Amino acid sequence: MEESLRKIRKSLIVVIALAVILLGLIVALVLSRTGQHASLLIEKNAKGKEKKQDSLTAAIWKSPDVAAINNQQQKELVSYGRELIASTAQYLGPEGTVGKLSNGMNCQNCHLDAGTKPFGNNYSAVFSTYPKFRARSGTKETIVKRISDCFERSLNGTPPDSTGREMKAMVAYISFLGREVKKGSSPKGSGIVKLAFLSRPADPLKGKLTYQAKCVSCHGSNGEGLPAPDKKTFTYPPLWGPHSYNDAAGLYRLSNFAGYIKNNMPYGASYENQLLSDEESWDLAAFVNSQSRPHKDQHSDWSDISKKPIDFPFGPYTDQFTEIQHKYGPFSPIKKAHL
Repeated sequence: MEESLRKIRKSLIVVIALAVILLGLIVALVLSRTGQHASLLIEKNAKGKEKKQDSLTAAIWKSPDVAAINNQQQKELVSYGRELIASTAQYLGPEGTVGKLSNGMNCQNCHLDAGTKPFGNNYSAVFSTYPKFRARSGTKETIVKRISDCFERSLNGTPPDSTGREMKAMVAYISFLGREVKKGSSPKGSGIVKLAFLSRPADPLKGKLTYQAKCVSCHGSNGEGLPAPDKKTFTYPPLWGPHSYNDAAGLYRLSNFAGYIKNNMPYGASYENQLLSDEESWDLAAFVNSQSRPHKDQHSDWSDISKKPIDFPFGPYTDQFTEIQHKYGPFSPIKKAHL
C-alpha cells in the first residue's frame, strides 16, 4: 500500500513539475508577444505622429523658386515681376524710374515677402481662383483687374498699362507662384486668417496703447512710416496719412486687418510665433483704421448692397446697424441678422 502511495506521489510531482514548466513557457510566450505588440504600437504611434507632423508641415503652402525656371525669357519676366512687387515704389512710386503711379508704398507692404509669406496675404491662391466673380465690382475679374485695384486702393494711385511690360511681369510672377495649386482651390496658408469676433466693439483707445508699445519704432509715432535713406521709398510703410492706403483698400476692413496683424505684426511675428492676442489685434486694427487717410469714391462698388461684407464701413446697408458698428463691431449681431 505504501509503495502504491509512493508511486502516486511521485507521479503527481512529475505532473506538477511539467505543468509548472508548461505554464512558464506559456507566460514567456505571452509576454514575448505582448512586448512585440507594444513595440509595434509604439513604433506605429511614433510613425503616426511623424506622418501627422509631416502632413501639417506639408499642408502649409511654400512658394516655388524662381531660380528653377528653365526658360530664360520666362525667368527674366517672372523675376522682374517679383522685383516690381517687392520694390514697387522704386519703379512706379512718386519718384519711380518707370512711371509715377503710386503713393510710395510697395505691394509687399501688404503682401509680405513679395507675396510669399504664409498667412501674410500671399498670392498662392490667385492663379488658381482667377478669373472669378467678385461682388464688389459685380463682374468677373481677371488677375489684371486684381492688380489694378491694388494700385488704385492700397497704393492710392493709378494702375499700370494693362498691356505694358510691368503688368505682364506682375501677372507672370503671381501666376508662377500659384502654378502648382489645384485649379479652384486655396492652399493652407493663403490669404488672411479671420479671427473670432469680439463680444464688444474693437477699441481704438486700447489699440493706441498697443501701437505705442509695439509699433512706433518701425511705423513712427504719427504712423508716418520710416523713409529709406534715398527718401524715395519706405523701409517701413506709413499706416495712415497721405502716403498710406486709402479707405477702399482691403485692409481698411477690420476683420482683414486684425487677422493680418495677428500672424504678422509686430516685426518678427508669424503664424508660428504670434506676438499679440486676438483682442490686441482687433484693437490695434481699430486704432490704425480710425486715423486719417486718403478717401476713394466707392459709389460704384457693391451695386448689390446685400453682398456687402458685415465690416464694410460705408452704407447704405440692408440692415439697421450703423456705419460705426459696421466698422468697429460688435459684428456677431450683424452676422446673425444676415442669416
